[in-house]
Amino acid sequence: MSATKIIKINTGQPDEHALYQAAEMIRRGKLVIIPTETVYGIAVNSADERAVERLAAIKQRPDNKPYSLHIDVPEKIEEYATDIPVTAFKLIDRFWPGPLTLIFKAKRGGTIGIRLPDDYVAQRVIGLSDVPVICPSANPAGQPPPLTCADALADLRGKVDCAIDTGRTRLGVESTVVDVTVKPIRVLREGAIKADDIMREASRKIILFICTGNSCRSVMAEGLLQKKLHQMGRDDIDVLSAGIMMADGLQASPETIELLRREGVDVSGHRSHRVSETILRKSDLILVMEHHQENRILQMDPGVKNRLYLLKEFAHGDGVDVDIPDPIGRNMDYYEFTFAVIKEAVEKVSQLM
Repeated sequence: MSATKIIKINTGQPDEHALYQAAEMIRRGKLVIIPTETVYGIAVNSADERAVERLAAIKQRPDNKPYSLHIDVPEKIEEYATDIPVTAFKLIDRFWPGPLTLIFKAKRGGTIGIRLPDDYVAQRVIGLSDVPVICPSANPAGQPPPLTCADALADLRGKVDCAIDTGRTRLGVESTVVDVTVKPIRVLREGAIKADDIMREASRKIILFICTGNSCRSVMAEGLLQKKLHQMGRDDIDVLSAGIMMADGLQASPETIELLRREGVDVSGHRSHRVSETILRKSDLILVMEHHQENRILQMDPGVKNRLYLLKEFAHGDGVDVDIPDPIGRNMDYYEFTFAVIKEAVEKVSQLM
């Protein structure tokens, strides 16, 4: 039995060299105990067969119970998962990083569990290792998961090569496991996140309006639909807006603020947001004002094609004149005309919800 190297890390001032040492050990096929916000786990390079065999001998868990992959940034799910549903992106946006393991369809067939822990040390070690890391709880099957490094070493001292000690884990409860490969999604294990919270978030619908600068047309549509949904007593739909060109943080145009004020909608605190892949992927319905915006969105993410429509086209059906031109730089009469067109379309949209 070889000695286990113990590395104490101050989470307030983590030693980057120590983190790199641990990551290098994982890359070379060593077994390293690391903290997460839930429990301590054994981090292993899943591409190293011998390392995985050592892990299996320690865990003593059934062969048909797979290990979940741990990642350091959400974008890495694309490397391992396929056919990712909108619901999954909603849960990722709401609960990652955090105590949530999602079961996806795997690119290599079958399924794969993936989690992004909410712990800097864990994220850093995983990222620095630059290998696919599995990280089951640091205990033999049937034993309680460890909340401290000392708890883990009580069973595993000498059986693993290294252990990072950052003190007691923050949550002390294992992650919630959710299968997003089925409809409706299924909570396989309730952990730190309650099943009711998972299902509530998954069931919410998101409607996204997009224009060029997110300072007039999309703001009008967002404000009007929010008002309409409130009148209808609908609290299960989130309405968002974004722009394809302008930077974040700009106010709505004065004309937009005034027109919505007349409707009893206050957007004086609105700040523009530039559209991102994240907001596109979690949206159930994406409504743009003009064809060029539709083309730009498809360039960003072709996968949203079946959820992307021109606002007038979605509201009224196919037609020759489905663009809603930009009123920026025009007079108030033009703004009022644009506003009326959007208001009519939004009324139709609300009836389809």
